[in-house]
Amino acid sequence: MNENSRLELLEKWKGALNKCIRCGYCYEHCPIYKNTRWEVDSPRGKLILLYGLLSGEVEPSDYVANKIFECFHCNRCVKACSSGVPIQDVYNDARKFFIESGFDVVGTTSMTDHDVCARCLNCVRMCKHEARSFVDGKIVTDRLKCQSCGSCLDICPEKGVTIGHGFGTNPSELMQQVDSYFTPENPDAKAIVFSCGYSSFPGLQTAQYDKFEISKEYKILVTACSGRLKSHTVLETLERGAWGVLICCCPEDECEHGGSPRVKARMKALTNTLERVDIDPKRLQVVEVPQGNPGKFTEATKNFMNEIRPLGPIV
Repeated sequence: MNENSRLELLEKWKGALNKCIRCGYCYEHCPIYKNTRWEVDSPRGKLILLYGLLSGEVEPSDYVANKIFECFHCNRCVKACSSGVPIQDVYNDARKFFIESGFDVVGTTSMTDHDVCARCLNCVRMCKHEARSFVDGKIVTDRLKCQSCGSCLDICPEKGVTIGHGFGTNPSELMQQVDSYFTPENPDAKAIVFSCGYSSFPGLQTAQYDKFEISKEYKILVTACSGRLKSHTVLETLERGAWGVLICCCPEDECEHGGSPRVKARMKALTNTLERVDIDPKRLQVVEVPQGNPGKFTEATKNFMNEIRPLGPIV
């Protein structure tokens, strides 16, 4: 199949791309744009790239391909689009175009380090999107099926699953933000709130227009799917100064990646461990927050802070 034939995958979306009025509602909800603040990382910017591809003003390249593969599939852009552009459907065909054109790109797709992989197949069994399979003795990721939720990161016993660019959501990136928060220059710091990017995050961003205020006593860190949050990330957060950790996840019936029940079970086990070393279990809590509900988030964080303030720091 030549390149022109492959472009037919995108030709059918020319009308949809013309419907985009560049209003920018989509990027107000995009966690990747919120992290980088670069226009080309926003859904609007990516649609413009694809329009340029169809018009011949933009040449296919690794750069463009990577931009299209950098997405957490939260679908908030689709829900926010005032013109009804099926953004994720457009992306899906664009990714297929790049794969069939021979571009070896990864973006936010989760990949496996075969040198350390234990071949336990845990990541294959748990992937709700059937994006992982065992082929010729190796774990293979289908880059067209992977939803970049990252839930497979924590389940790997050898830490062999990674997302190359996490846009602030990878474990190492989260810990960098924790370290920058708990410093002598920030005496008010008490807690970390790990927020699912598919539930709390969009509502919090929108609510800031209504002068929604976040307390200086806690810092919100976006994890993408809560199911990717590693147990040792929570333990390290407590070790580095947090009085407590609150995890906001989707209600189980709204969770598209199966992360909510996993993080609940994981943190329940971790709470049991904390109790055995005489750390109050109230210091680690998980709460469900429906999509775009800042009121629920405010209530949850207020109740959490009221419980951990009397406990003081962990000594």
